[in-house]
Amino acid sequence: MSETDRKQVPVPDPGSHRPGSPTAADDAWWRSAAIYQLYVRSFADGNGDGIGDLAGVRAHLPYLVGLGIDAIWFNPWYPSPMSDAGYDISDYRDIDPVFGTLADADALIGEAHALGIRIIIDIVPNHGSDQHPWFQAALAADPGSAERDRFWFRPGRGESGEQPPNGWQSIFGGPAWTRVSEPDGSPGEWYLHLFAPEQPDFNWANQAVRKEFEDVLRFWFERGADGIRIDSAALLSKDAALPEVDSDQPPGPTHPYSVARYVSPGELHTVFNFPYLACPWDAGKFREVIDQTLALNAPQGAPATWVLSNHDVDRIVSRYGRADTAFGLRQRQYLHSLPADLALGTQRARAAALLTMALPGSVYVYQGEELGLWEVEDIPDAQRQDPIWHRTGGADPGRDGSRVPLPWAGAEPPFGFSPAGAEAGPWLPQPRQWRDLTVEAETGHTGSMLELYRAALRIRRAEPALGDGVMTWLPSPDGVLVFGRDPGVHCVVNLSAEPVAMPEHAGVLLASGPLDGALDAGQLALWCQLGRDPAVEHVIALPRGDQGIARARARMPYNVVQALGIDYELHPRMRGNARLGGWIVLVLAQDEYRLTGRVVQLKPRPDHPAGPVRVEPVVIVQVQLVQRRC
Repeated sequence: MSETDRKQVPVPDPGSHRPGSPTAADDAWWRSAAIYQLYVRSFADGNGDGIGDLAGVRAHLPYLVGLGIDAIWFNPWYPSPMSDAGYDISDYRDIDPVFGTLADADALIGEAHALGIRIIIDIVPNHGSDQHPWFQAALAADPGSAERDRFWFRPGRGESGEQPPNGWQSIFGGPAWTRVSEPDGSPGEWYLHLFAPEQPDFNWANQAVRKEFEDVLRFWFERGADGIRIDSAALLSKDAALPEVDSDQPPGPTHPYSVARYVSPGELHTVFNFPYLACPWDAGKFREVIDQTLALNAPQGAPATWVLSNHDVDRIVSRYGRADTAFGLRQRQYLHSLPADLALGTQRARAAALLTMALPGSVYVYQGEELGLWEVEDIPDAQRQDPIWHRTGGADPGRDGSRVPLPWAGAEPPFGFSPAGAEAGPWLPQPRQWRDLTVEAETGHTGSMLELYRAALRIRRAEPALGDGVMTWLPSPDGVLVFGRDPGVHCVVNLSAEPVAMPEHAGVLLASGPLDGALDAGQLALWCQLGRDPAVEHVIALPRGDQGIARARARMPYNVVQALGIDYELHPRMRGNARLGGWIVLVLAQDEYRLTGRVVQLKPRPDHPAGPVRVEPVVIVQVQLVQRRC
């Protein structure tokens, strides 16, 4: 890339939106949040039945605090026949007994909030369960009834209605229509299901459907939910004329960014970034997707989202270890036929994590991604659960391989997923080779994926340059991505076949692998700090009594206040995260600064879980660089 290629990406900069920052607007936490996708069934089993539950989640909340996430997105936890792992919901206002009770959910929400973690719940408005009371009422009602108008019931084609209303195909394979028997036993109308037959689609042109889901949202917001994730949002509206479409074209918008037009103030806050998730390991493709994502979000002032994996796609360690590193839902059979180099995939996954967390906006982490788990492709047929596998006769391997229960501790399955003495094994089998990828095995191991994620999330929260804001592409060789985040952080990702020299820098914040004066070919990412401008003034908080010249007390990310205690509201000139606990100090690398100051009273937060606290006056000072030491 030439110097003329240097450009600033048009991302809105609405101010400081740091999760947990006392200066951040409370309703803008999502702009920079690190959100952990939690698939309850596979997270942790609290009662020994081999299935994850809310008791297991509650027991492991300290792990999530230590990981450094800001919010948890829960996959559906509602009562369900489990024809599609909970995405066929029969009651939107309760908890499935296999996961716990409504009281368990209330307790979990309260405990998470006390630990500073917000809760996002999954809402599935496109379809419900065929056991939902509304659908059962529709089956018992006559054609043309109000009960049937809540769904997509239509007469069939052909002389006696024996053919589906049109040729639409289900995302899970096979026709998207199923014929019912009328109350008198005669062959009747057909109903639409873009997924499994057990998941009839709601009719969003019906006002009763809209009102019902508004009431569902109020129910959960009143219980303390902080946000919602809308499943299959792009599929809610259908053309009532039921036009024919290409049978090879999956239902929904054809352009991957079409949902972005619904992201704006008063509408959707963010949209899940599927193009980035499916992007192959290629510098040009990554840059193209990043540019398109930021350009489409900028006009609405919306932050981008960045995601590497979820419960519907292959895990990134396996994907990045294949000869074809892209992903498509309809390519799964082909992709699973390719061998995966797990060592290479792990190196690339580490680099991709730093790339992803350095981009402006919010970031998602799917459970197990932080452990470096790979796709389990050898699940015995008899133990497979995914309806995609069943409806395609095994042609599509489905999604079970990314949903295998997490390994927590020990050298043998169930690896601490279930309590000692559990009567049932995990609902999907765990590979014995995961013994080296348990939370216990990786904790404290400096080269582990878990410690990389912990460090990256910690720095991302603390460093003002990261999270929401602006990024600038910088000159780089072919196959290398280099961009800056202001103030003073660069991210370098080498996807080329050759090592590249490290840029000039004042210090390394984090690297995805060992550094030996260069970034290894095709597998290394680096966050580094630049030198500081002596003319720039910064702000520091010190206890009353400190005067003269102060030296930074540790080598830490620039312009970050060390966390030592209770949250409080910061003086407007302060930047970055800060906490109060006896004394606080801005950590500024190993330079010396001259200080002048004045006393202000810092205001305690009365809504903090620990309750209002007495806050002593501190000195707010201006600092000027005296001597460079790095």
